[in-house]
Amino acid sequence: MDKKNEKPKLDQQFRDTVSTIDTDGKRVWINPLKPKGKLYNYRTWFSIFCLILLFGLPFVKHNGYPILLFNILERKFIVFGIVFWPQDFPIFGLAMLVFMVFIVLFTAIFGRLFCGWACPQTIFMEMVFRKIEYWIEGDMAYQKALNKMPWNAEKIRKKGLKFFIFFLISFLISNTFLAYIIGVDELYKIITEPLKDHIGEFTSLIVFTGVFFFVFSYLREQICIVVCPYGRMQGVLLDRNSIVVAYDYMRGEGRAKFKKNEVRSAGDCVDCNQCVRVCPTGIDIRNGTQLECINCTACIDACDHMMENVGLPTGLIRYTSENQIEKKLPFKVTSRIIGYSALLVVLLIGLIAALFLRSDVETTVLRTAGTLFQEQPNNHISNLYNFKILNKTFKEKNLTFKLETFDGTFKFIGDSNLTVKSQDLREGEFFLIVDKKNLKKRNTKIKIGVYEEGKKIETINTKFLGKTF
Repeated sequence: MDKKNEKPKLDQQFRDTVSTIDTDGKRVWINPLKPKGKLYNYRTWFSIFCLILLFGLPFVKHNGYPILLFNILERKFIVFGIVFWPQDFPIFGLAMLVFMVFIVLFTAIFGRLFCGWACPQTIFMEMVFRKIEYWIEGDMAYQKALNKMPWNAEKIRKKGLKFFIFFLISFLISNTFLAYIIGVDELYKIITEPLKDHIGEFTSLIVFTGVFFFVFSYLREQICIVVCPYGRMQGVLLDRNSIVVAYDYMRGEGRAKFKKNEVRSAGDCVDCNQCVRVCPTGIDIRNGTQLECINCTACIDACDHMMENVGLPTGLIRYTSENQIEKKLPFKVTSRIIGYSALLVVLLIGLIAALFLRSDVETTVLRTAGTLFQEQPNNHISNLYNFKILNKTFKEKNLTFKLETFDGTFKFIGDSNLTVKSQDLREGEFFLIVDKKNLKKRNTKIKIGVYEEGKKIETINTKFLGKTF
């Protein structure tokens, strides 16, 4: 290989440690320089859009119900106006498979782009809490000075104000997440009704407020580095064609400080360390792809700004792949990407089919356990059945049963009106009476049709117990 184009040898010792832990095993607190630049502005506007969606969606309703509800306690979920119950778990499982395969495919192509732009942890940490920190405590140098300062009136005032605002925002986030679980109407009752009537819900609010406050005031970037498994997945999912935030070492090495009016013979990296100073996880992107990197693009803006100042081309740090940097190869659709895409398409087709085939009403009819057949007048025989009807829709359903295998009569115990209210479960019992001549076996398979306004919506298969004659 031509020595000019030979790949620079980079020090890889950094991979033996985590950027936020020193040699003594103690945590290194990160106070990044306040980022600025074109990509940071784009991220800010996108974050505002995401925050509006997050805080606004619980108030959006369809037919009087929220379009998104994840009521784990009642095991009821509403997704874009469609109600899902535990009986729909296979659809939910298929949807989770689709989501996981999509994440795998997206990461194989774009790395941790989601982490830097759309992850709630990043949006809240970098676009909400960190901005408040800059507003109250100042930029990196002022924050470090404040942290080293003894506890005096200024430090108490600034730290107290910051943590108070952090707690208020954490409380707001907790209320929003609770609104996704129980709905805004129930949340309003908790707010307006006496506290003693909602001790459990209020306790949950305080607990989760404490969790969010702990995450954004103490754990911070440790969530991305230590807690979140997504970063660990990078080592398996990324390859040399994946598009990530990367330093062009072929162009940048060897590094040298910039001198005014020089005829530069060194690499384009002026070793200003601005990319390190703005990194919210404390890494040096020039060391290569690292699990701590969330692809937030702060280093791209910082590097482009320095390149413009010294009159060198921008893009020393950019969205690119290893093959584009080293071999100047364009993006390539690999067999792995094709495989993931094919699997995703198959799963999507299955999910769409399951959603279209999903019934609005789910009926269960079972012969009552431990009971035998009953002799009836006029050479008839009966069995006792239990039934359950789940109405998954927002509309009331008026239903009827009809025996389709042969003639039979339904005699309900109690109310014979099969009206099921919106999102309700109707349970009951009935005797099914048939003529003995229709029974050819001890256990006869029968079909019961469920009808709504004369239209069959479901067929139930069960058995009728009797004796042959």
